[in-house]
Amino acid sequence: MNGICEGPIISIRGLHKRFGPQEVLTGVDLDIGSCESLVILGRSGCGKSVLLKLITGLIKPDQGSILFEGEDSTKFNRQKLFDMRMNFGMLFQSAALFDSMTVGENVGLPLVKHVHKSDEEIREIVLEKLRLVGLTDVYDSYPAALSGGMKKRVGLARAVVMEPQVVLYDEPTTGLDPIMADVINTMIRELQHELDITSIVVTHDINSAYRVGDRMTMLHEGKIIYSGTPEEMRGTDNEIVRQFIEGRAEGPVRAV
Repeated sequence: MNGICEGPIISIRGLHKRFGPQEVLTGVDLDIGSCESLVILGRSGCGKSVLLKLITGLIKPDQGSILFEGEDSTKFNRQKLFDMRMNFGMLFQSAALFDSMTVGENVGLPLVKHVHKSDEEIREIVLEKLRLVGLTDVYDSYPAALSGGMKKRVGLARAVVMEPQVVLYDEPTTGLDPIMADVINTMIRELQHELDITSIVVTHDINSAYRVGDRMTMLHEGKIIYSGTPEEMRGTDNEIVRQFIEGRAEGPVRAV
């Protein structure tokens, strides 16, 4: 890394969100360090994806603050939210590629929409990002011709094509075999260090979490109940965390 990674880039305090009668987040406090890789764990429906949407300003909290580089994004107007989102990239669970567009067009789409560059300049940037994920030879291919792992890698290239400060990963290894999952984990780490990216990874894959996380947090009943390094999480005596990482039906959390 190049030394610019100091202090938190995102600070969340007292975050609450409900949908109708259902309280999803009930007071989340979380700091996300610049250039760190933070893994967010938790059961299905616990609010992990909601938290990502709140961080990017796609939905508004009912209460609390989200500071991005020291400014409270919950108070931003529409234009300022748009400007802030230019600092974020996203790898979707399904890769979310457009079937009617080539790989090059998919990866280059953010540049076409938001950056004033020539077609040749965009092509060079796209090829460089495809090189980072080992896929320069599929530039003119369509998504239908790609395997699931290749689609994830193209999605990853698109997520970093604007060289964002923060990349959000929504279940990045879902649907992949163990070997390809490890390839994706390795690329997440390599891009984090090569591009000085802050990574926020939502996953159920404990092996992936240990591989990509500098720090791991667990969301339970609307709050962060644990935060620590992978080594600390392995050794924790928190019974809820232990039940989750060991995948046990028996424990304080009941399966419903």
